[in-house]
Amino acid sequence: MEFLGTSQTASYCGPKKACAFRALPPAGPAPETQECYQPYSLPGYRNLKSWRPSLFYKVSNAQTCVDERATCRSPLRPPTILPALRSALFCRYSPRDWDKSNDLQMRGAEASRLWASRLTGDSMRLMQDKDELTRQMQEGTSRNLGQRLSDIGFWKSELGYELERLLNETHSMETVKRRLECAAEELNCPLQVALECLYHREKRIGIDLVHDNVEKNLIQEVDLLKCCQEHMRKLAQRIDIQMRDNRDAQHALERDLEDKSSAQFIDEKCYNLRNTADCITFFHGMEKVDGTVSVPETWAKFSNDNIRHSQNMRANSIRLREEAENLLETLSDQMWKQFTDTNLAFSARISEVTDVKNKLQTQLATLQEIFQAENTIMLLERSIMAKECPLKVAQTRLECRTWRPNVELCRDIPQFKLVNEVFTIDDTLQTLRLRLRETQDTLQLLVMTKCRLEHELAVKANTLCIDKEKCMSMRKTFPCTPRLVGYT
Repeated sequence: MEFLGTSQTASYCGPKKACAFRALPPAGPAPETQECYQPYSLPGYRNLKSWRPSLFYKVSNAQTCVDERATCRSPLRPPTILPALRSALFCRYSPRDWDKSNDLQMRGAEASRLWASRLTGDSMRLMQDKDELTRQMQEGTSRNLGQRLSDIGFWKSELGYELERLLNETHSMETVKRRLECAAEELNCPLQVALECLYHREKRIGIDLVHDNVEKNLIQEVDLLKCCQEHMRKLAQRIDIQMRDNRDAQHALERDLEDKSSAQFIDEKCYNLRNTADCITFFHGMEKVDGTVSVPETWAKFSNDNIRHSQNMRANSIRLREEAENLLETLSDQMWKQFTDTNLAFSARISEVTDVKNKLQTQLATLQEIFQAENTIMLLERSIMAKECPLKVAQTRLECRTWRPNVELCRDIPQFKLVNEVFTIDDTLQTLRLRLRETQDTLQLLVMTKCRLEHELAVKANTLCIDKEKCMSMRKTFPCTPRLVGYT
């Protein structure tokens, strides 16, 4: 027969096995309170090993039976009864266990209260320490921000001062470049005048087309003017390149100054932030983000390098400006000296040509021999014509006397006289004709000489017209020194 509500296979239906029974374990000792504060955890990150009341007890599992086959032979075992009564009988504790349990509960409560009191005091001191530390750190950060603003202001003033000086130097460079360009353009007029003088002097005639000092000075003047223009234009190109370098340095300074202004605005905003500000909020993880690209040393070195680069560009600009000033003054003196030398050569040449022209005119004015030669030719021709009749008479007489008869053909004195007269008149005619030819040749020579003198006078007049009227009329004016050095 089976008991109601149980099975025969239940362990409490059969004889009870022998088990090593152990009483309720005593409560563990109360945890000792640590003098140092426990680490504080943010909400949501509570330590898993935080305090719990159940830690003051240790649960002890009952030991299993060593030999399941061994049966409990205790003589105190009650007889087999209903399951409900048997369970109630085995759940009983002894008074000693009850006293121990109560004492353990009171000691645990006392330890927990003492621990909580100490933890509260430590927490108050921790909050005060952390508040003071936070205030000191915030004040230190504000002081650092103020010092940073002071450093930014210093470098801003240095960059602004250097930028102003660089802008002034760039403006001066633009002025010098404009002066060089104006001076180079101003030389076009004297160069054109010198070239036109050379072209006009190519129209000289004959022997006056000579490579004289005037032409040499004109060629030197043309070469000098072209060389001056070339030097000015090359220096203007160098100044233009330097101005580009100055603009690069200016851009670097302006960019650095703009970055400094932005950083100053941001740091001023950060410096003026307070705990009561409305614009503050949480930015979790920002302390782990490191977007910096420089340290204070490299930060200061960057601005210092920009300033030094700008100073080097200004020094180069100053050297170029001084070189331009010296070049303009030197070239102006050289051009004026060459212009003066050329004009002096023109004056000397004009004086020489005028002197020669006057001498030629004097020679032409003293050619009275032409008239005398013409008169002599006329007289000689008349004399020759006058001698022909006596010769005819003498020859006629001789011819008539040849008709004398016989012995009357006597070589008498009249015969000798007639023959002598004929020979004499014939010699006279030959002499007069010879002198006539010589006089005619002389007259022709005088006429040719006159023609040559007149041609030379025309040549000299043409040369004087070219040098004195055409060339010197163009060379009356020359650009003044201020215009030669680029001032308009």
